[in-house]
Amino acid sequence: MIISGQTTLSETKSKSLLQQFGVVFAAEIEVTTDGDPIENAVKAAEQIGFPVVVKLCGDSIAHKTERGLVRLGLGSADATATAARELLAKATVDDGDVSLLIAKMESGKREFIAGVLRDPQFGLFVMLGLGGIYAEVIADVAFAPVPLTKTDALALQGRLRQQKIFDDFRGESAVSKDELADALVALSKAAESDPSFSSIDINPILVRSDGSIVAVDALVVKDALTPSKNLQPLNTTGRFFESLFNPRGVVVVGASTHPGKFGFVSLHNLISCGYKGQIFATHLELAEVLGVQSVATIDDLPENEIDLAFVCTPASTNISILEACARKNIRSVYITSAGYGETGESGVQAQKLLKDKARELDILLIGPNGQGLVSTPVNLCAQIVGPYPPKGAISVASQSGNFVSSFMNYARFTNVGIARAISAGNAACTGVPEVLDFFATDDATSVALVYLEGIQDGEKLASSMKSISSIKPLVVVKGGSTSSGALAAASHTGALASNDRVFDGVCFANGVTRVASAEEAFDVAATFATQPLPKGPNVVVLTTVGGWGVVTSDAISNDNVLKLISLPQDLSEAISALLPDRWSHNNPVDCAGGETRDTIPEVMRLIATHPGVDSIIFLGLGIQSNQARLMTEGHFYPDFGLERIVSYHQRQDERFAQVAFELSTETGKPILVATELGVADVNNPGVKAVQESGRLCYANGQRAARALALSYQYSKWRGVAK
Repeated sequence: MIISGQTTLSETKSKSLLQQFGVVFAAEIEVTTDGDPIENAVKAAEQIGFPVVVKLCGDSIAHKTERGLVRLGLGSADATATAARELLAKATVDDGDVSLLIAKMESGKREFIAGVLRDPQFGLFVMLGLGGIYAEVIADVAFAPVPLTKTDALALQGRLRQQKIFDDFRGESAVSKDELADALVALSKAAESDPSFSSIDINPILVRSDGSIVAVDALVVKDALTPSKNLQPLNTTGRFFESLFNPRGVVVVGASTHPGKFGFVSLHNLISCGYKGQIFATHLELAEVLGVQSVATIDDLPENEIDLAFVCTPASTNISILEACARKNIRSVYITSAGYGETGESGVQAQKLLKDKARELDILLIGPNGQGLVSTPVNLCAQIVGPYPPKGAISVASQSGNFVSSFMNYARFTNVGIARAISAGNAACTGVPEVLDFFATDDATSVALVYLEGIQDGEKLASSMKSISSIKPLVVVKGGSTSSGALAAASHTGALASNDRVFDGVCFANGVTRVASAEEAFDVAATFATQPLPKGPNVVVLTTVGGWGVVTSDAISNDNVLKLISLPQDLSEAISALLPDRWSHNNPVDCAGGETRDTIPEVMRLIATHPGVDSIIFLGLGIQSNQARLMTEGHFYPDFGLERIVSYHQRQDERFAQVAFELSTETGKPILVATELGVADVNNPGVKAVQESGRLCYANGQRAARALALSYQYSKWRGVAK
């Protein structure tokens, strides 16, 4: 079924068009219904050489397999004539003009599907996946935005899950990745040539026994009208972001004396977290709230002294509040009020009026229906909820206030701090893309961390993500994955497309680190914020706990991003001079017990300074302090020498953490420390020492390995890593 307003090109026309751009198809001849089509089909088959394939084609015939309009492996003239006769008999009035396509019977044990999709948010994408009649069932596909270079096309192949399909396979040669890349680039060029293309399918692309590829089927779908781009008016108030995050003064509009009201909580948070600028409040009854003498209205405030209005009033009052802010030259307004686009049609209209008024007045409007913002460089906590995080280099932008709170809770727990954090609320005027544009130029921000659900302007978002990723890491969690819907009716490519897969393609192309959960997102953002970027894939796992070393090594191998290297001979020999013979003599480096006071620092230095090693994951921190804690809890402490040994154990773990930090700083290599005590006992001296060094203590080796792998991938995208 084709969507209303769309048309398909016949297989013959589709192939003819794509051949112009370099797609290689099997040899074939089209036979029209003029004259004697049966006799002409036989002649065509004899000219091509048996065995052949016969298909019934037409502009209105989209999926031939489903209708039984394909005959395969025809080895004689009689078989060809019979097939041609049967297929012509299957033609219906709705098919319009039809023809027979006689093609060489190509064979191969491996099939790909390739195509082009026009996504309504992000534009044109090239798709590659495992193909054949089970393409939608297997659904091993990846997308990349147009235009596609050959480098992009090779990278797209590397994103399929089943990578062994490209290797030597059941007696057949490895896939020619160059030929496949050329076909993908040809698809990209074809898509760019005509803005009416909605989708293009090539299914399947067969891999011959020698590894060469050949396309055997194609379908081009066109829209009746050129799709309009999803462009919204750009926010013109970006210059006021400085006043939002670094305001000279803040007014809480709608302050309250009731400790359960937003107007009280936000004023409390503003004062209690140490904001040093001027603080004002409005209250219709001129109440004093938390020591701040309020004024009745914004018009009673001083002019040119306040940069940010934090609004906690009913939605019905907010248009007049914007007008009053403009009169006092308050250029940033954060609205917490609900009752807008989230409530239905009337709320949508109210939100539009609010947006229009803000743009008319040249005000930077955040919200409505937002939670608030944090800016630790100026001790600003303008929020209707907690928490307030430690200072740091991660900046957060989120379409969900809950995720802002989650990330700041992780910051408090780990002591890896936050620079800026903001909930976009309904994003009537200003959304995540505009905030990212500010983060890109913000000296306080080293890493951006984002939560997304809905996307209003895909092209703007992609542009903003690419701009910041080119200079700073961007970590994204996205919820709300759904099917692309209507396109599925017209093409296999559409059926395999989803918002999620397309968004993956956007992220990959633009250097964005996409993860699945808030927990993993913070791990990765904290890694970017506190560790140097790895300059290569070679990792060594150093462990005093055998089992965790094995599990972490498995995680590295299964992820297939980092390289768990075999120890160079000189490094292995140097380590052997420091460890008992029972050490692992391999990677992971399992010290196997019996270390002296200096063994771990010395072994770590040998590994960190070796030119063949790019990063280290250190496991086992805190074990000595864990025993020390048990000793202090027992009734023998502090006698029997326990006080001395407890102090020694604690100092050793603190020393290991400090050495990891110092060696990482000295060598410019990431050294990640992981222990379950990072969550099980945050008061463990080893864990506390990691936190006090400003780095993340990972909850386990697998999480450290995953964060390091994503850091390496970004480092490669930036051209830092080899």
